[in-house]
Amino acid sequence: MSATSPDLLVITASNGENLKLAQRFVEQAQQLGQQAELLDLTSLDLPLYTPRAQEKGTPAAVAPLQEQLMAAPRWVICAPEYNGSIPPSLTNAIAWLSVQGDDFRTLFNGRPIAMATFSGGGGMALLHALRIQLTHLGAEVVGRQLLSNYAKPAKDDSLQDLLQRLIQKQPLQV
Repeated sequence: MSATSPDLLVITASNGENLKLAQRFVEQAQQLGQQAELLDLTSLDLPLYTPRAQEKGTPAAVAPLQEQLMAAPRWVICAPEYNGSIPPSLTNAIAWLSVQGDDFRTLFNGRPIAMATFSGGGGMALLHALRIQLTHLGAEVVGRQLLSNYAKPAKDDSLQDLLQRLIQKQPLQV
């Protein structure tokens, strides 16, 4: 994490093509004059969340993750479609975060979030499922989303447009 808080955090839930897509978002954000930081969920040491795992205590990786997420007013989430839904690395991170403190939704309430995917399959099921989950948690999800694959790679102008829409959204002031 950088010494200053970033303008936006680009989160990847995969270390493959979605990591490459996330890196492109960071580069494009910087070209737009934004301080952007990359968060690779696959590099975190988060065991599978279960009530039994929670009884053993919170993993050390959760507190820095929570701090990094809180420090960025806007997020871009790049995730692949897993079995027609959200990938386990993202679901698991949200599960661990959801049992922290009295109101974990403060992480999401009014937070502007953009969604993107590079999927070997369709990708649309992920975008639908993720939009439902994020809005349930209180996030302000950008209306436009980015769906890319080998046959339809993401274009720089599409990334920039999505970022500009995200940058224009203001986080909820509490």
